[in-house]
Amino acid sequence: MDRQRLGKMIAGRRKNVGLTQAQLADKIGVAPQTVSKWETGASLPDLENVLQLSEALKIHPYSFLEHEGEESLPFTFRGRLFHEEKMYTRVQTFAAEENLTETYRAVSFMRKQHSGQFRKEIRYSTAKIAYIIHPLMMACHAHAMKIRDDATLAGILLHDVVEDTGITVEELPFSDEVREIVRCLTFEQLPGETWHDAKDRYYRAISKNKKACVVKVLDRCNNVSTMAGSFKPQKILSYITETEEFILPLLKWMKYEYPEYSDLAYIVKYHIISVLETIKYLV
Repeated sequence: MDRQRLGKMIAGRRKNVGLTQAQLADKIGVAPQTVSKWETGASLPDLENVLQLSEALKIHPYSFLEHEGEESLPFTFRGRLFHEEKMYTRVQTFAAEENLTETYRAVSFMRKQHSGQFRKEIRYSTAKIAYIIHPLMMACHAHAMKIRDDATLAGILLHDVVEDTGITVEELPFSDEVREIVRCLTFEQLPGETWHDAKDRYYRAISKNKKACVVKVLDRCNNVSTMAGSFKPQKILSYITETEEFILPLLKWMKYEYPEYSDLAYIVKYHIISVLETIKYLV
């Protein structure tokens, strides 16, 4: 391994993410002098340090290896799958064209409520992703699968507003139907209640509202699709467990209890299981 090349890569990347040598050292639990030695090529990080550096510097561990003279992987990691501004315009456009009045109002209300909020950091990317990319992707996903119900699409856009912005369900300036969808999707652990019991109660309530079911399975589909880049391994494992215990049975329930959504349930189930099985081999 070329120490000088590696040192320049560490120094350059550290500056790109806005860290001093001392700040980087603190993140990975070494002395600032150690970071200085790595950057000048006087010494090399060990394997544990390489893994910690990759997290702190937002680069894949593979980038620390010489590979046919290249300093990085032959591909890049996407910070976002689609751009939020383009999706925002798309949702506004189809809502206006199809006279989806609550959806049209919800997209701007959601954007205002989530202003200044961002998604979890992507492991190997410095991109800062606005939170609204999540509900917008869900709304575009639903519309592409021929969901045209105004309350369902509005519920998708608003599903995290109560949990994440401090507003109450009663304060939502939307119909009772939309508010009830959001109420079903707002998780709350009651005093003295275990997390598992709270989740069981939460999913049972969702199962009784077919539109909340649609929102929840699309929410999990989107989160499962992006978790590899932002979740820690232990979080991924717990998310897989929760998905298999609660979401897959919910999809089965939808197939038989809400047959109008059986095609949606099949497509979403296929996607979720495919992603989960792939990640199981890689975690």
